[in-house]
Amino acid sequence: MKRILFFAALLACYLLFSCALESDRRKTKGFKENEKKVAIKVRRNHTTADDGKTRASTSSKSAKGGGSKRSGAGPRADSGCIRLGGICQPRRYVCQGHYLKDQCSGASTRQCCMPAGAWSILCAGHHNNRVRACDGFGCGAFNSNRGEDLHKAVDVVCEDYATVNAPFSGSLAGPVGRTGPNGIQYDGVKLLNDVHCVKIFNIRPYRYIGPVSQGEVLGYLLPLQERFSGITSHMELQMCDGSDPSPFI
Repeated sequence: MKRILFFAALLACYLLFSCALESDRRKTKGFKENEKKVAIKVRRNHTTADDGKTRASTSSKSAKGGGSKRSGAGPRADSGCIRLGGICQPRRYVCQGHYLKDQCSGASTRQCCMPAGAWSILCAGHHNNRVRACDGFGCGAFNSNRGEDLHKAVDVVCEDYATVNAPFSGSLAGPVGRTGPNGIQYDGVKLLNDVHCVKIFNIRPYRYIGPVSQGEVLGYLLPLQERFSGITSHMELQMCDGSDPSPFI
């Protein structure tokens, strides 16, 4: 009987010891799993924060890059050149007329080629702008000899009382005069736009102020035959800066 009780006590102790070991093993496993979960969560949070910073930085750079691109002056349109009757092209190309700067988009070497004879016909009834040849009163070409001076204008052939048209679109800027035998004679009008400025003499303008379109009637030619019999009737075209208007007509 004592032996049976002894073995029963041993068995009970063994069972208690086994249960205690199993409990400790489960607690250790649970603790390790908790540590692993915490580590994974920390790594995820760290990665998310880094991604947020990276995206924010990228977005900021993109915004800066985009802002820089937008803030820079965009290319100027070619409409200014087209409106003047020219075409935008690299300056290395041949231009039959002459080049104008700052009228085209792109690089500075891309300029507006204005063809020869870009202005319209000034005198009604003519097919072209013909420069007055030499007659008994002088010559009409630019830099022709006029006594001790040079003729800093171009005389365009036109009949007395013929209507005179605007060579280009722009605005009339008032009457213009010059000194003649009888003092200052106000027998002309100034016409200008963003590119050109001219004074047209020997005409009686219908008005002196306001916008005009290319080809619009400005007035009529004053009679020259009454004062200078035999002269080639003409209007006088003078650039405001004293340059040669011949390439435009």
